[in-house]
Amino acid sequence: MTDALKRLSDEGVAIWLDDLSRKRITSGNLAELIDQQHVVGVTTNPSIFQKAISSGDGYEQQLKDLAARKVTVDEAIRMITTADVRDAADILRPVYDATEGQDGRVSIEVDPRLAHNTAATVAEAKQLAWLVDRPNTLIKIPATKAGLPAITEVIGLGISVNVTLIFSLERYREVMDAYLAGLEKAKARGLDLSKIHSVASFFVSRVDSEIDKRLDKIGSDEAKALKGKAALANARLAYEAYEQVFSSERWAALDKAHANKQRPLWASTGVKDPAYKDTLYVVDLVAPGTVNTMPEATLEATADHGEVAGDTVRGTYEQSRAELAAVAKLGISYDDVVQLLEDEGVEKFEASWNDLLKSTEAELSKLAPTEA
Repeated sequence: MTDALKRLSDEGVAIWLDDLSRKRITSGNLAELIDQQHVVGVTTNPSIFQKAISSGDGYEQQLKDLAARKVTVDEAIRMITTADVRDAADILRPVYDATEGQDGRVSIEVDPRLAHNTAATVAEAKQLAWLVDRPNTLIKIPATKAGLPAITEVIGLGISVNVTLIFSLERYREVMDAYLAGLEKAKARGLDLSKIHSVASFFVSRVDSEIDKRLDKIGSDEAKALKGKAALANARLAYEAYEQVFSSERWAALDKAHANKQRPLWASTGVKDPAYKDTLYVVDLVAPGTVNTMPEATLEATADHGEVAGDTVRGTYEQSRAELAAVAKLGISYDDVVQLLEDEGVEKFEASWNDLLKSTEAELSKLAPTEA
């Protein structure tokens, strides 16, 4: 086995695991991945927690205790998820210390039902930061229109943020702008900017899934030739935008105050189409200063047969623009695709959260002590 993951790290890509469960924590598996597979961070989302908690592995005693206390189902879920994030953060703490806060991070998402409510998102982010109470936490806020001012406010309070569900280049620029505005607020409040970190989670595979579906519908040779091109082109142009914003005069003033760049994070990197190589959204998105958060299957595939051939992003911008233009020329609206994906992304996380509420409520009532 070649050490493709080490080569990826050497190219400046931080490898994060897109999964968390209590079993992964207590079995020593997370510590093992950090030790042997160059994993330096963890991301979670409502779907990940729904899957972990519904499996029941390791949650029985805590659920029993919560049932005995007669807590609400919302409080129960927050107690369970923050406990997992806290434990994972403790396991990753040496990485956090060694990288001066850059990595060793664990992300936890605000309640997805608040995605279109700015004030509630800010309040929830503050509550989560307080509940987890670990310096190496990132609070995940979706990049909806209502999420943008929330990002600015939360960063301005000195809370580190993982901005999630970014699909479009225009929205990504708005996210970077919201981050810089937050840093400027934090600076005005006299906060230490070197302690504030952020990543911007730019979603990859779902773009291909949606555009490929539309290309198949068109069915021409020209359309077929464009399959599997749009997601990489979109992400590569996001990196170009990142380079532009973080070499601007506005950034230079914050850089002088020891601020950290908001790193692009490639999310949704598991390949959905079996016709594509299973490492596509890893080896074809190698660029310095990025994060790639991978489901375990993608991590294993990359470790096993990933071919890391240096930077595969810079130098591709013109080709990427041409590929997206060719897709548009066939009548596929980029704006329509990215808005649909954002809406679906919020809906999917909300559905997972609601499933989690239902299954946890059933578990709590099953374990509730009978009145004497």
